[in-house]
This record gives sequence, structure tokens and C-alpha cells, in this order.
Amino acid sequence: MSEPAEAVGTLQIALENALSMLSAKPDLAAEQATEILKVVPGQPNALLIQGAARRALGDAAGALAVLVPLADALPDWPAAQLELGHALGASGRQDAAIRALQRATQLLPDWSDAWRALGDQFTSNGDTEAANAAYAHQIKASVSNPRLLEPAAALCDGRIAVAEALLRSFLKQHPTDVAAIRMLAEVAARLGRYADSETLLQRCLELAPGFHAARHNLATVLHRQGKAQAALDEVEELLALEPRNAGYLNLKAAVLTRIGEYPEAIEIFAAVLRQYPKQARIWMSYGHALKTAGRQEEAVRAYRTSISLEPTLGEAYWSLANLKTVRFIDEDIAAMRTQLAREDLSAPDRYHFEFALGKALEDAASYPDSFAHYAEGNRLRRRELNYSAADTHDHMLRSLGIFSREFFAARVNSGCAAPDPIFVVGLPRAGSTLIEQILASHSQVEGTMELPDITMLARELSGRKLRRDTSRYPEILATLDREALSELGERYLAQTRVQRKTDAPYFIDKMPNNFQHVGFIHLILPRARIIDARRHPLGCCFSGFKQHFARGQNFSYSLEDIGRYYRDYVQLMAHVDDVLPGRVHRVIYEQMVSDTEAEVRRLLEYCQLPFEASCLHFYENERAVRTASSEQVRRPIFRDGVDQWRNYDPWLGPLRDALGSVLDSYPAPPQSWDAP
Repeated sequence: MSEPAEAVGTLQIALENALSMLSAKPDLAAEQATEILKVVPGQPNALLIQGAARRALGDAAGALAVLVPLADALPDWPAAQLELGHALGASGRQDAAIRALQRATQLLPDWSDAWRALGDQFTSNGDTEAANAAYAHQIKASVSNPRLLEPAAALCDGRIAVAEALLRSFLKQHPTDVAAIRMLAEVAARLGRYADSETLLQRCLELAPGFHAARHNLATVLHRQGKAQAALDEVEELLALEPRNAGYLNLKAAVLTRIGEYPEAIEIFAAVLRQYPKQARIWMSYGHALKTAGRQEEAVRAYRTSISLEPTLGEAYWSLANLKTVRFIDEDIAAMRTQLAREDLSAPDRYHFEFALGKALEDAASYPDSFAHYAEGNRLRRRELNYSAADTHDHMLRSLGIFSREFFAARVNSGCAAPDPIFVVGLPRAGSTLIEQILASHSQVEGTMELPDITMLARELSGRKLRRDTSRYPEILATLDREALSELGERYLAQTRVQRKTDAPYFIDKMPNNFQHVGFIHLILPRARIIDARRHPLGCCFSGFKQHFARGQNFSYSLEDIGRYYRDYVQLMAHVDDVLPGRVHRVIYEQMVSDTEAEVRRLLEYCQLPFEASCLHFYENERAVRTASSEQVRRPIFRDGVDQWRNYDPWLGPLRDALGSVLDSYPAPPQSWDAP
């Protein structure tokens, strides 16, 4: 016999009442669900509400006690799989959560909430590529306008140009459609046009302030542009709504790490790991923060934990190798070889293993095998990049063309007069971190990190949206008046203020690539100090070749590319020496190693700083160091690394050829320049 209609209606009303209380009053929702279950034992919707309420109250175990048997009993119910995925994620069982959420999306492919939850779990797990794919499906699933289905599908399939064309056409007719605006922002982010993506996402939030997915996207884009405070503001707004959201917490910790707030970042990572203890990639990020803060033993344990949880994670092995002080044992080497033998290993994992194994075999003095692994790691990484040595050479020649003695003479006393920044430029692995650590040990100088701000300002001036666009930089500098140059200098100081933690009058920006912008720096900050860190071409270039950089330095993954880059660098700096004599102070790494005190005194004299003995004891400085040399500069200067390249001399022919006369004339520039 069926239930009376009145009873069914009463049950439906009770369920709707419980559901309405779930978000604001989960405790009352749980009570209502329990009362329903007393009357109708096993009622599926009541069980679902009860499980969701327990999760909302922080009782993940209690939620799973309800949801696991419910999902087992009704395996084809998408809502049960979604809520089970949420609860599994909250209990730290990320892999199981992902499986449940994938099941939910299979059962109901157009359910945007399920795709968003899956993207959040991938984000918490550190799998950016999978997260982006899930979020793209979420966008597609949330589209209600049939005309947006095609660009959404193109975005999911990675057909970015098609998606962009369709979206721009749609937005001409519907300029306030937030779903389309968000999709176009995603297109811009995929293309690296972060400023455009930021503008679009801000427009999204003007139209729909409660569009939390767009706000998360905006926070990420701001972080990628180095706009730390703005990113934190957006993350904090999201965390006010979901304080336990691991994806939001991870992003906050990453932003804090970027601006040197390591104690708070470490605390957040530790808290997330207490909630999600089996997340290999979060353990790795935790290790990065600990390493930079100088807590090496804890960093090693974090990296080892990451490896134990995910043995295929090549980046965790490379993170250990990149400490430069860890020596892999035979078991480690065997484990890395085992992973490299897998056919299903992802490209990033593979090249991280290649670099790590190259370092392990270098430490074991197996130089032929070591070089083979370094070379393969570079080959794989280079294949992913669009770096053009010809573009770098063209920029150098254009800089030579505009930056003449007359050009600078006509702009004397332009720019911002603040003397605060000390720029350390050159190539990576040339001793810039050592110089930074020496200067940061002076009472009047604060060390920060490799700041992206000069590059960002130059990119803004260039006007380039796409790689194929012609850059207006550096020629556009000739059109800027004194006021504009001064404003750019002030902008740089304002943007970098977040990096300064003390009241020291001077701070260091050690972005090595800023050598390409020395003329620009001189124009906007004429009183800033500029130090060129230079190392023997073979030592510097090969050290860069065997280093996998977290980001940037795309020239370093080919011996030919890095040799040409070094040659362009020397030619540009020689030109600067000619047109601005004495403006740049050069530190030759080998001279710093052989006669440290004399070189330190010269360095301080150039910076107009009184000599302090603490600069000779730089290795006692406990400041955070955010480069590959972080552990090396915590020890006294040693000569061991000066000639390490000689172990690989038989394989450096392509590098020698690319360097040309720059190699023979070192440390001076050549009298004439070879054709590229």
C-alpha cells in the first residue's frame, strides 16, 4: 500500500525545511534530518542532509559514517557521490575524494557544482593541470546560453584561439554576460595575458560580486603578476566564506611565501596538512617554505614525506637535489631509475627526475652518465618552451641603438630621486645570491628576493598582447617626459614596499634578468645602485644548464641558447659601461672567492656604505634566502664550485661555439663581436 498523500507532503516539507537550514544553521539541519530518519528510517535525502550537516560542523568522520553506506547503497546517485567527495576531502583522503567526484561528473556531466568541487580537490592536491581542466568543464557546465556552449567546449578541448574568437563575438552583443567574461578571462590567463585576465575578472565581480569562482581566479591571476596584497585581499574574502577550503588556504600560503611572510605561510601549510596529511604536493610546498626559512632538516623531512606519498613526483626528488647539500643514497638513485623506466610518467615528472639523477650522479663522480641525464632533462624542458635566442639578441641590439651618451645626457636629473634600491643583475648562478647575502648582512641593507616589478613595468610599456606583436620597448622610453619617468620610479618603490620588513634605508632586488633593463632602471631610479655579478662563462652557463628553475630563465635549457644569452649580456653591459661609465659596479665571482675582504670593501664603497665586519660573516645571517643557492650562502665561501664545469668539459663544445670570443676574453669583453 502506498503512503497517504498527506504523509508524503509532510515528509517533503520537512526535507525542504532541513535543506534550507543547511548552509546557515547546519546544527538545526542535522537535528531535522535525525527526526525525519526516526519516522522514515533510511530515507536517502535525510541521510544526505545529515551527512552534509555533519561535514559543515567539522565532523568529517561522522559525515563519512553516514555517506559511505549511502553511496554504496545508491552508487548511481550523483548527489551522494558529490557529498561523499566533499567529506572525503575534508578528512584528508584526497585520492578517494577525487574518485567520488569523478564518479559524480560521470553520472551528471553537466553538473557545475561537481566539476567545481573536483577542481578544488585537484587544486588542494597541487595538480594544476587537472584542476584547470575541471574548472574549464565547470564553466562549460554552468553555461545556460546555447551560444556559449561552443566556446566552452573549445576551452575544454584546449582550442584557445577558437574559444577567444567566439567569445569576443558573443560579448560584442552581450557585454555584461558574466559567464562569457569569465571564460574570456580564462583564455587570457592561458595565453599568459594576466593583466587582461585581471581586468576581465574585475568586471565579472562588478557585475556579480558573489561570483566566488571568478574571485578565486582573480586572486590567482593577481598572485601570478606579483600583486601580493591585492591577491591576499581577494583570498581573505573567500576564506571568510569557506575558512577551511584547502585550495584557498594553499593560495594564501603561496602568496605569503612570495612576499617573505614565512612564519605565517609555514603555519598555514602545517594546518592544511593536519587536515589533509596525505597530500604529497602540499608537503612539497611546505618543504619549499621551510627551506627558504633556513629550516633545512625539516624541509628534507617534508620532501621525503612527499616522496613516500607520491613516488612518481619528480619535483620532490629535484627539490631535495636542489638543496645542494643533500647526497642521494643508492636506494634513491635506484628509485629514480625505476620511475624513469615507466612509460606513463608525465613530462614534468620525467624532466625533474632527469635533473635530480644528474645531480646524484655528479655527486658520485659519474660524469658521463650525469651529463646524459642533465642533457635529457634540458631537452624535455626545452621542448615545452617558446624561447627565441634571436628575440633576445634583437632586444639587445635595439637597446644599443637607443641608449647613447646623448640620450642619457638629455635626461639628466630625470626619474625618482630615491636611493633605496640596490639592483644585482647578471645571469643566474653567477654569484648574485652571495652578493645579496653579503650586502644584506649590513645594518643598513635589507635583502628581499628576485623581484618581478621592473620586468612587469617594461612589459607594460612594450604594449605586447601576443608573442607575435611588435614590442614598443625600449624605444618608447624616448617618448617619456621627466614626470612620466619619475612616476615609474615611484610605482616601482610602491609595488615593492610589501617586500620590505625592516626600516633599513636600502633594499636589494636581485632579479638577474634586470641586466636587460639597466638603461630603464637608470632613467626611472637614477640614484639606485646597480651591481653586475659575473662568473666565468663556462662555469656560469653550465651551472645554469644543470639547474631546473621553478619559473623563467627559459634560455637555460640549451647549451647553444645559454651561450648566446651570455654573449648578448656581456655586449649589452659593455655598452652600458661605455655610455654610462662607472654607473655599474662589477663583481667577478672568482675574484670574490679568492680575495673576499678586498672585494667586499670595494662593493661597500660603491654602495657608499661604511665597512661592517658582519658582511664578511654573511653565512651567520639567518634571513630567508629564496634562490637555488639558499643553503650554499649559509656556509663560508668555498672554492669547490669554481671549476666544477671542468668535469664536463668534453661535452661543452656547443657552449664554447655559442660563446665565441666572449669566452677567450673573460673577464673583459672582447674587442670585437662575433656574428650570432
